[in-house]
Order: sequence, then C-alpha cells, then structure tokens
Amino acid sequence: MTKPVPARATGYFHERPAPPFLRGTFSCTWIHRMPEASGVPIIVAPDGTIDLQWIDGIFRVAGPDKDPMIEILPAATTVVGFRFQPAAAAAWLGVPASQILGQRLSLQELWGPRARRLAAKVREHRNIAELTAALENAIVDFARIDVRIDARMRAAYDLIQAGPPARVALVPWLGRALAMSERTLRRRFHESFGYGPKTLDRILRYQRFLHLVSLSQGSTAILAAEAGYSDQPHLVRESQRLAGCTPLEVERIMRTGSGRDER
Repeated sequence: MTKPVPARATGYFHERPAPPFLRGTFSCTWIHRMPEASGVPIIVAPDGTIDLQWIDGIFRVAGPDKDPMIEILPAATTVVGFRFQPAAAAAWLGVPASQILGQRLSLQELWGPRARRLAAKVREHRNIAELTAALENAIVDFARIDVRIDARMRAAYDLIQAGPPARVALVPWLGRALAMSERTLRRRFHESFGYGPKTLDRILRYQRFLHLVSLSQGSTAILAAEAGYSDQPHLVRESQRLAGCTPLEVERIMRTGSGRDER
C-alpha cells in the first residue's frame, strides 16, 4: 500500500471564515480538491474539531478524532467542508460527540429522512463557488443553526488552546477556572469534544506547533519549546502518534507550499 500523505499535502486546499449567517455555529468553510491522478491514501491528523462535509451529493460528519485517520478518496473528488465552532457540533447534530468519535458517517445515519431533505435542496452548479454558496444557504435555511454553544466548554477549549500553565495539573486547573467538579468536567468534555481534557490538550498543543511552523523558520527544538513540549523528542513522539510523520517531514511539507493549486 502506498504510504499515506498528510491530507493538506495533496491536491488543492483552501479555507475561509464562515459567512456571518453561519458563524454562530461554524467557524470556517473549506474546499479540498483531490488530484486528478489516481486516488492516494491521505492521513488526517486530529485537530480538535468536527466537520460537516459535502461529498458527491451527500452530507457526512467527520470526527472528532483522537488518532490519525487514513482515507482514500477517488481521484478529482471535491470536498466542501464546514468546520463547527468548538463545542457546537453536539447540539447542532443532536448527539454527544463521544457517540461519533473517530467516525466518518453519513448525516442520514443521525438525521434519517431529514438529512435527505437537506441534501435535496442542493442542486448541481457550474463551479465550486456557486456550489459552496448553495450549500451555505441550504444549511442556514434548513438546519438548526440557532443552537447554543456550551459556553463553559467553549471557554475550556479557549483555555487549553492558549496553553495551560507549566507544571500545573490540567484537570484541577480547568475545574477551578470553570467552577466545575472533575466528574462534571470530564462528562461535559466527552459530550462536547468526544474525549477528555488531556486528549484535547495533546491535540491542541500539536496544532500550536503546526501554527508556529507556518509563521517561523526557527529550529524544531525552539518551536517545540514554544508550543509547550518538554523537549524535542516529546514533539517527535507526538507528531508520529498524531500525524503519522516526523516534525521535519511536516515542516518540509508546509514550507514548500505543498497542497496548493498549481494548475
């Protein structure tokens, strides 16, 4: 089997902020067009988010993930994705995030005929811009877009994303910050994110590293420290565990512009 490549290192990927009328529930809209050559396996690293995706006339739900996921999409497939705001997906979908952990499933499996009616509102369009606009309008017209984000879980996400204090036990620190018991905190995390605080912390720490790579030419050791890793070997282990490749491979992909549309 061909070695999987990072998802954004193949084909064309572009994202932009969600339109204002979706922004209460979704953070961004993204497009990923697979290469026109034969399909190659891609590896999707956990990023702490859940996506609603449109592929070949069907809505599907992707994530949450706590391990890398390998997929093979047909050549020239175009995926239009809508990334949920942190802690918004469970209320919008009507199921706890833990129920869909590590899955790629049709929205119809969760919503039944209601999902078919939503998909039926989207017609064929001449180009991807028209299709994306049609999808955004169908979602806001049809779906439960006025759901309430779990404010405490969104605050928890923001606290972890910013980076917990060094040498402080994560769960007690979050409990104090959010005025929640450890048991309640863990339950709400599983409902909103699909897993516990420590897993989200690991995933978002790796995302901080990726963000730093996109902004800096600094050494891997320096970036590891800035992202919150104890040392460079710690980063190497986590990169292989979460992304299936080394930090140097990640840096090379991001700094050579792989994944851009070169046609």
